[in-house]
Amino acid sequence: MIVLYIFIAILVFGFLILVHELGHFLFAKLFKVTINEFSIGMGPKLFSKKGKDGVDYSLRLLPIGGFVAMVGEDEESDDPNAFNKKPAWQRFIIVAAGAITNLLVGIIIMTILTIFTPRFGGTTVAEFLPNSLSNQSGLMKGDEIIEIDGYNVHTASDLSYEIMRNGYKPVQVTVIRNGNEITLDGVKFPHMSAEGIAFGAMDFKIYEDPKSFGVVCKNAFYSCTSTVKMIWDSLFDLITGRYGIEAVSGPIGVTGAITDAAKTSAYSLFYLVVVISMNLGIFNLLPIPALDGGTLLFTLIEMIFKKKLPQKVEVAIKFTGFALLMLLVLVVSVIDIFGLFS
Repeated sequence: MIVLYIFIAILVFGFLILVHELGHFLFAKLFKVTINEFSIGMGPKLFSKKGKDGVDYSLRLLPIGGFVAMVGEDEESDDPNAFNKKPAWQRFIIVAAGAITNLLVGIIIMTILTIFTPRFGGTTVAEFLPNSLSNQSGLMKGDEIIEIDGYNVHTASDLSYEIMRNGYKPVQVTVIRNGNEITLDGVKFPHMSAEGIAFGAMDFKIYEDPKSFGVVCKNAFYSCTSTVKMIWDSLFDLITGRYGIEAVSGPIGVTGAITDAAKTSAYSLFYLVVVISMNLGIFNLLPIPALDGGTLLFTLIEMIFKKKLPQKVEVAIKFTGFALLMLLVLVVSVIDIFGLFS
């Protein structure tokens, strides 16, 4: 069975890479950029076929990336349809399209999952668990929680996440009680720790929201926005030191997570696909050399100052960024491998 789960993980990687590169490819085609190769995977070629449009469509050995090789992307070219000959706004769209497509795919899958979700929880307290700390801190049955530590909550998943992230310490909770908005200070929740990281836990049950078109739309929208927020929060927590480098997963760690999700349920697997897809989209938009965000930054500077960075300089910066990124992937992969045997 483990071979089947690994195969599923490879399919997930391949699908998300295909989606990302397809975004670049379609807009490059739209703006008539000359393309040499469209590749899924990195490393040695397993399969390659030249299409009628002159593009080599390739499948490569390592399912850890892909690329659209456009003429004039990393070198000077006299081809009038080279990437470097296109207006800055077209190049900006082509580069951004991969990450945006990942985000859109995440939104679509999340919406489908939400449609087939049988029940939805709200944010109104229905019942407290025995020895509830939040009840002792002033929270009452019937309170509709609308904000935790300055963060708005709209759905049960919002509520659970904000308590998990911030509830390891006393927090400010805003509720609607008897039609009035009330702010409670110093509300405590039970907390736990995993791998040295503290988390809060809900110590009450919530009422369900009757399923309706409006409730489905509401949960689909906020499930997407809260997933994006979760990714940004994780990045912020990593930068600020709440999470260490061991909390970052590379291809090996993500494969393990996909395998575990596939063993649990189809919903868990597809939800993880949403998280990974949105993660790829957001991560690729970061202004880091070697990522799409780095190229977008260079292009944006060019659009503002009407002056292009010399291509040799841009390529050197990208190469350095790529080398550092590969070093990070190597370090994370070593940590993942040790994690498999710990």
